[in-house]
Amino acid sequence: MKIKHTVCSLLLLSVTGMPSFAQETAKPAKEPTAEEKAWMAYATPGKAHEMMAKSAGMWSEEVTMWMAPGTEPVKSNSNCNNRMIMGGRYLEGRSRGTFNGMPFEGSSITAYDNAKKKYVSTWIDNMGTGIMVSEGTYNEETKTLEMSGSCMDPGTGKDMKTRQTIKFIDDNNQLMTMYMTSNGSEFKSMEIKLTRRVGSTPPPPPSTDGKPVRPAGKTPDVPPAPAEKK
Repeated sequence: MKIKHTVCSLLLLSVTGMPSFAQETAKPAKEPTAEEKAWMAYATPGKAHEMMAKSAGMWSEEVTMWMAPGTEPVKSNSNCNNRMIMGGRYLEGRSRGTFNGMPFEGSSITAYDNAKKKYVSTWIDNMGTGIMVSEGTYNEETKTLEMSGSCMDPGTGKDMKTRQTIKFIDDNNQLMTMYMTSNGSEFKSMEIKLTRRVGSTPPPPPSTDGKPVRPAGKTPDVPPAPAEKK
């Protein structure tokens, strides 16, 4: 009888304990703190990221470069593949082509920092070993992204001020202009005319709920850089 009494007591305890457990699990979720809300807002893509996503796809680039004020321009061509990464939070660009008969490749990351309320970009290429960092804002009236930053000047061993503008002419055409400051004077150092390649359409804009959006089709890879001359 003692064993039977013990089993009944355990069953009674488990049954009477169930409502208490149900009440515990049914409690509403804890309200996020101000800090947690700030982090969620910081991590959530918005309208600025939707604008960046319009640049996704394959582009042909006509590049004109001036090495110094008053010099003859050097022209080249390249291809660029832009894609949104990390759930629509960043625009990654990969360029391939030639410059002065040599293989050229470059890579960029563009972000819209929700906390700074600014666009931030980085650029690296095989013509150097440094990183150019720029930040700025979008001018709605002129449809132009205006950014400033700096890069290393190997000739002086010091940072050189840079300024660049990206004019969004329409969905298929953009114009990037770069300016550098040398000896206290700013000069136009580069101009890139970007034209969307035939058959390359931008994928849907990133979801504003932070979930990644998969493009309907596969974006073609950037053609490989030409083989180096021996």
